[in-house]
Amino acid sequence: MFQLESRIGEWLEKSGYRKDFVAKQLDIGVRQLDKYIKGDSFPSVPRLFMLAELFRCTTDDLYRKKEPTQSE
Repeated sequence: MFQLESRIGEWLEKSGYRKDFVAKQLDIGVRQLDKYIKGDSFPSVPRLFMLAELFRCTTDDLYRKKEPTQSE
């Protein structure tokens, strides 16, 4: 099984938006947004599309497949 690596933090930085603004747009708290950024949890599909629309990117841009390391 593969893992996903969040790129939401990168897109947040590129956008110039503040975390509190993005969280408000998604109707979530900043702590939940931090979990999305760290990869501790994942947004629902509707919120994933909202993020992509907000950042003007595709949903695929928000995550990438994490390649396994030698030890995995």
